[in-house]
Amino acid sequence: MPRVLVVDDDLMVSATIEVCLKRKGFDVTVADGAEAGMVALEGNSFDVMLVDVFMPHMRGFESIRIFHERAPDIPVIAMSGYAFANADRAPDFLRMTLELGATRCLRKPFTPEALITTVNECLGKSATSARFSK
Repeated sequence: MPRVLVVDDDLMVSATIEVCLKRKGFDVTVADGAEAGMVALEGNSFDVMLVDVFMPHMRGFESIRIFHERAPDIPVIAMSGYAFANADRAPDFLRMTLELGATRCLRKPFTPEALITTVNECLGKSATSARFSK
């Protein structure tokens, strides 16, 4: 059973991801924020991590970089729903996470199908090469 670490400070988002993944047979550990995620990572092994880009107590991309450095062999899926009012000139934060070590990206809100597809891609269960899912 693949083990997934979900790191997000929004409990509703974490709970929704947890239910969706458990229904598909994944073993899910939820961490309420980056610090709790680091603690969970120290004492356990995971097959994939889903990490929110913007959480309190860690600035922007710091969480993605640190999770990737601490466990470079575990694929990191960066998640974010953050958007600027003027989207035409806004930086693409999710694309930037790929440079910091994220394997895939999910833009919130995403569908359960996109979540499962992205996790399976990270586990090598799909030949699809897409790096972005909506």
